[in-house]
Amino acid sequence: MDISEVDKKNNKMKKITLIATFGGLLFGFDTGVINGALPYMSMANQLDLTPATEGLVSSSLVFGAAFGAITGGRLSDSFGRRKMILVLAIIFFIATLGCGLSPNIYYMVTFRVILGLAVGGASVIVPTFLSEMSSKEKRGRMVTQNELMIVSGQLMAYVINGVLGNLVDNPGVWRVMLLVATIPAIILWFGMLKVPESPRWYASRSKYWPAYTILRTIRDEKTAAEEVKEIKTIIDKEKLIKNESSNEFSKPWVRKILFIGIGIGIVQQITGVNSIMYYGTEILRNAGFATKAALIGNIANGVISVLATFVGIWLLGRVGRRPMLLTGQLGIIFTLILLSIMPVILEGTFILPFVILLLTVTFLGFMQGSIAPVTWLMLSEIFPLKIRGIGMGASVFFCWMTNFLVSLIFPVLLGHIGLSLTFVLFVVLNIIAFTFVKKFLPETKGKSLEEIESYFKGSANENKRLNNNVVKEQ
Repeated sequence: MDISEVDKKNNKMKKITLIATFGGLLFGFDTGVINGALPYMSMANQLDLTPATEGLVSSSLVFGAAFGAITGGRLSDSFGRRKMILVLAIIFFIATLGCGLSPNIYYMVTFRVILGLAVGGASVIVPTFLSEMSSKEKRGRMVTQNELMIVSGQLMAYVINGVLGNLVDNPGVWRVMLLVATIPAIILWFGMLKVPESPRWYASRSKYWPAYTILRTIRDEKTAAEEVKEIKTIIDKEKLIKNESSNEFSKPWVRKILFIGIGIGIVQQITGVNSIMYYGTEILRNAGFATKAALIGNIANGVISVLATFVGIWLLGRVGRRPMLLTGQLGIIFTLILLSIMPVILEGTFILPFVILLLTVTFLGFMQGSIAPVTWLMLSEIFPLKIRGIGMGASVFFCWMTNFLVSLIFPVLLGHIGLSLTFVLFVVLNIIAFTFVKKFLPETKGKSLEEIESYFKGSANENKRLNNNVVKEQ
């Protein structure tokens, strides 16, 4: 294949990646835009929200996302990755219109739940589609680009909120903030019309010729033929494994992995990260910033999230998963302690809001630079092939549901016990999380998936041997 042909195929893959990751951009934008919209929704003659209904509006999307994540993967298995992303684009568009035009809280919560279904579906389907379209050499980079688009979408939401909040002197500006998301939804839909279906999905339906035809447009012919053969071998193996997987959860070592996976998902959310991603503007207002200044200050949270994600990706290739996660947890705990102390020490001073902003930025640096990338990488590593789908699904479901509870309760806590005591609670939760990681999480860096599986099996066999020796001694 000549150089021009290679460049042409590479450019096509770049376009496919860019278009598909608009799903990630929408994920990030829709979870982040509420941050700046809530203060205006809470005003009289708008939605007139209380702290409890603020939590309901914010968390309703996350509640929908939990179920969107569970059903999205199964639906894409049945109908195809590309078709389901097209459906998600339509849901994103309609639900965004519904949210932006909602006359009261009942409509808002309903459309936020529907929007959450699209967010949850995108969190599963888009990375799956990208991993199946990419070559094995470029898979990590392509899938990671979706993570970058998620945090970029959040940053975009913060910037638009800041600009609109400062330029438009109208309490109804929150509607415009929300409706901006219809634009990337339209781009995603029209873009996916020109993108091919996943060759891996065609192969899973025993349609190997369409799979080969698509691969030929993004690989050289020899590589395409070899990849189809490899996919067929893997699919045949998975069919055999699927028939055996129902009895896997009777094994203690498998149940232990599931326990660890669910724990990792919960640990990520009880850091309180989404209290800042969803309520950053409210936190800064509570600390003393005016609404317009808080909207501008909150942009720093989005910027650091993007930059820290790059750092996290770089660290993953150089540092062990376990020390990286433990270091991130210690950084989070230290920052949360300061967030709980400073409002008391600096109460009433002009410097307090700037200190709080600095601490939220530091918090997100530890979170996005260590905990977030390790979480998703370890979830993809620890589960054996036989239960990978079920294990990932359960872990992500608990991750979203913990996110739902945190985002529901946070504004209520903020309104009733204040900023300091709210963060004290997160300090306690993160000390528990640190203990969990230190006690249960193994190191997986540099180990193949088979070696990780053998580690868990070996640990279970060793415990069984020790227990048998104790019984014999008695």
